[in-house]
Amino acid sequence: MERNGTGRPDDERPWGRARAGGGPAKPPDRPAYPPGGGPMPQPVRSLRTLLMVLAGVQALLGLWVLTHSVEIAARLWEDEAPELHTGTVEFLGVLVLAVAGWGVGTALRFPTRLPGVRVSAVAYGWVSLPFAYLLFGTMPILGVVWLGLTILALVRPNQPESRAWFG
Repeated sequence: MERNGTGRPDDERPWGRARAGGGPAKPPDRPAYPPGGGPMPQPVRSLRTLLMVLAGVQALLGLWVLTHSVEIAARLWEDEAPELHTGTVEFLGVLVLAVAGWGVGTALRFPTRLPGVRVSAVAYGWVSLPFAYLLFGTMPILGVVWLGLTILALVRPNQPESRAWFG
């Protein structure tokens, strides 16, 4: 029995009991890929690609909002000093970029097969859904396309192959 800095044996602490066999065992690490090294199922691969496309378009829109913040503020507030409102527009552009980063980060974590990644993909789909409404007001065709892709991003994680992949 080792002694820690408090003078108590290590097996009196939760992590000490787990090593000594007295506490709950640590869950085994999940393999990075299915047994036998099989590839991702097709619905999971298509969901991953879909998240990358949605996030890429969001990143482009976020960059456009950041670079055209004065023009956007002038159109939205229609006053003589649009510079007063550019901060708000720039904040929205950074927010769109952050959501895009979330989508890319989620797609890149698919090979870990963690259940939280599937939940993150579903949450990203729900957060991306209002962008369809915003896009429909400015570019109706892109809004409809965005809506369809977002609905696919909400449906794909709940397919049986995706649920099995993320365990």
